[in-house]
Amino acid sequence: MQKNDVLPLRAESLGADLEGVCRHDGMAVFVPGLLPGEEASVRIVRVEKRYAFGRLESLTGDPSPVRCAPDCAAYPRCGGCTGRHMSYEATLDAKRRHVQDCFERIGHLQVSVPPVLGMEDPRAYRNKTALPIGGTAAEPVLGFFAPRSHRLVPALSCPNAMAPAGEIARAVHGWIRQRRIAPYEEETGTGLLRHLVIRVNRRHQAMVTLVSAKEKLPYIKELYDLLAPLGVISLYLNVNPRRTNVIFGDTFLRISGEETLSDTLCGLRFDLSPASFFQINPLQTEVLYATALDFAGLSPADTLCDVYCGAGTISLMMARSCRRVTGIEIVPEAVRNARENALRNGISNAEFHEGKAETVLPGMVRSGLRPDVLVVDPPRKGLEPAVIDAIAQAGPDRLVYVSCNPATQARDAALLQEKGYSIRRIQPVDMFPFTSHVETVVLMSRSEEIIQMGKENFTWG
Repeated sequence: MQKNDVLPLRAESLGADLEGVCRHDGMAVFVPGLLPGEEASVRIVRVEKRYAFGRLESLTGDPSPVRCAPDCAAYPRCGGCTGRHMSYEATLDAKRRHVQDCFERIGHLQVSVPPVLGMEDPRAYRNKTALPIGGTAAEPVLGFFAPRSHRLVPALSCPNAMAPAGEIARAVHGWIRQRRIAPYEEETGTGLLRHLVIRVNRRHQAMVTLVSAKEKLPYIKELYDLLAPLGVISLYLNVNPRRTNVIFGDTFLRISGEETLSDTLCGLRFDLSPASFFQINPLQTEVLYATALDFAGLSPADTLCDVYCGAGTISLMMARSCRRVTGIEIVPEAVRNARENALRNGISNAEFHEGKAETVLPGMVRSGLRPDVLVVDPPRKGLEPAVIDAIAQAGPDRLVYVSCNPATQARDAALLQEKGYSIRRIQPVDMFPFTSHVETVVLMSRSEEIIQMGKENFTWG
């Protein structure tokens, strides 16, 4: 097999990114857009030692019964979604199978993964949209970067974005063209406009941030009057002069409107600035957190430790059901937001500590931290070994592991099992419909032997 070979292939299954998995002379060939059971003419675009990647040229047999016409003109070029060519139910089943496969193949754990908790309407779920700006002053382009490139795919609307994001993007696009404001050119470092970031709450109010390479942006004050009828209550200018692919620079200038955008999650109020972290899909976040709360099985006398707590959303939601919560988070701004969110919502039984989980948690455990329940929601790389050791030493009765990466979660679950914890419940949740991403909540608890050992050998705090 060589690059540019055109081969007749048949997909046997779906891969982790919802791509078709074929076999040719014993080698796996991954083909985006091809569904299990479909036969196609496939052009090989990359060959590695043990696998290859192909491009679907044309179907040569009957289409899969779950194949659907994509409802987005930019799909699949923009790369934001990988499953809009199949039914929503098929994507949920693929995600369940992926979670099952990770726990069996990576963790060597026998679990029965239930159906993924999906959305009743899997569209218009994103409350934040970031659109790179390119093109020219006369013909600006707003859209998304194609996968693994800086090639801009035009897209003034996205079926995943909450209203009124599409209307706002079209209005800003028209304003840029009318006022002939030059988009930023990464290659030369010239021009002004870099990104349009739209944040929407569930009342369909919006905060708009324009990212510019310079602090002076002509005609920006008139933009607020143009956008206000669309529900925009706040307009910011962010200044990012650096040659980087990071969206925001350090300076935020409020041009007009409110300082923050308020939203609610799990009955709590959050005031959001342009740089604040907030869950992208509020409806499914509530499903995810309700699942975590159910798994935690909290009582009013329980103490809880929330590791990788972010801005404190899980901590504060669970604080209403237990005696005390301790949160740990490495990002200073998130810790500050967590403390502010606690004050804003009148929650006094939650405290937050700044620092690396692998440093702070072991230190607190050495000082006597013994929570009844411990929650972890780590980044994609999963838990550091020091965190796993500290969990085992702290000996919580129940461990709730929330993860965006079932591969590292399965790996960590196997390591925790070696420490005396066993999986009791597992539940995937679909946070990003029509993508390959899936969040999974796992409940682990200690075996009776470990519990008895703890009672005999530890003085619990």
